[in-house]
Amino acid sequence: MDTNLPTGSALDVLVQSDRARTTLYTDRALFEQEMTKVFENTWVWVAHASEIAKPGDFKTAHVGLQPVIVVRDRKGEVHVHVNRCRHRAATVCEVAKGKTSSFVCPYHGWAYALDGSLRGVPFEAGYDGQLDKPQLGLRSLRVEEYNGLIFATCKPDMEPLTDFLGGAKKWIDLFMKQGAGFPLITQGEHKFRFPGNWKIQLENTTDAYHFPLVHKSFLSAADRETVDSWDIMRKGGYVEDLGNGHSVMVMMPELVDLEADLDAPIPEKFEALAAELRHDHPEQQVRRIVRAVGGCGFNLNLFPNLGCSAAFFRVLQPISVDETEIRHVALGMQGGPAAANRARLRIHEFFQGPMGFGTPDDAEVWDRVQHGAAGGRDLWILLNRGLSHEEMLPEGGRRSDVSAETGMRAAYRQWKKLMEA
Repeated sequence: MDTNLPTGSALDVLVQSDRARTTLYTDRALFEQEMTKVFENTWVWVAHASEIAKPGDFKTAHVGLQPVIVVRDRKGEVHVHVNRCRHRAATVCEVAKGKTSSFVCPYHGWAYALDGSLRGVPFEAGYDGQLDKPQLGLRSLRVEEYNGLIFATCKPDMEPLTDFLGGAKKWIDLFMKQGAGFPLITQGEHKFRFPGNWKIQLENTTDAYHFPLVHKSFLSAADRETVDSWDIMRKGGYVEDLGNGHSVMVMMPELVDLEADLDAPIPEKFEALAAELRHDHPEQQVRRIVRAVGGCGFNLNLFPNLGCSAAFFRVLQPISVDETEIRHVALGMQGGPAAANRARLRIHEFFQGPMGFGTPDDAEVWDRVQHGAAGGRDLWILLNRGLSHEEMLPEGGRRSDVSAETGMRAAYRQWKKLMEA
């Protein structure tokens, strides 16, 4: 049921405080307007600083459907350029990541410096001096960074990134503690697509309700300590609306701050790792590293496209109304013990990997949501779990129990705000 987008309060026919229409998953016209009204009018995560650590390092990404290049220039400044030659629109880079001194269009050879300026045009004399090169550099987006997270926006007057992140900054800082005193770095990724709308995945990162049901195979294959630690429905966790569509789902309150309670007993599953680390590190550092290996006890959703999820980044990229690309980015400790980084990768592979016990089950239910959305399109998606006991916090946020749909309601409030603007 493709529709013309309602305006103003007419969006209430699609999104209300406790429910939304399945049209949000299936309407192609709505999807196209989301790419402009949402993704081009807010801060969108594009990279972690470690991915472009040195001058000349670059990676390709997207802001909505717009292809971009994230690059660090010779002075160390980060730029995000629209990946489109100013001559005839061909992309100037088709490599996922690498190192370069310039970007050259393969069609007619226009060459751009790392800062996006146009530096070379083959057979320039053919323009008879009418080519205004200073005005024909790559289009560059506004860029800001917070604690290693790099964001870009198409909106020149967008509020500062620190204001946009608001209450999420505290949780980003806590998440970054899993470097255990070493700089946090990316260690590679698992990328895949599923046949469903991007908002299905956005909801999932803040959905604890499904965990003991969808992930029975993971729990059945895990050791006793892991099963006990993931008994999240009985641990007193919560979901909190952090403003601007961001939310945090605290699953294991004892692992919110990885540098707290370092004198607690080391889990049996990490005893061998701790023994190996003690050969080269003092006891307190060993405990700090071991505690960080398993990641944080929370998922942080940064609207609209990044999840800082326990021990990895989950990045969503809309492809079409019914297709989404997901990147699961493994994290590690730069300069940290090789044994600890290997342990983090093994944990990542066990759940997030293509042969893991978590991601395939998630992808299956996301597929089923999109398939089911084709039936009964006049029916609502319910987002009311935990609403009756949701509390308002002094700073203006909202909080409910760990299985509540508070985070989804937060995301859809921001979605509605941007779509109405």
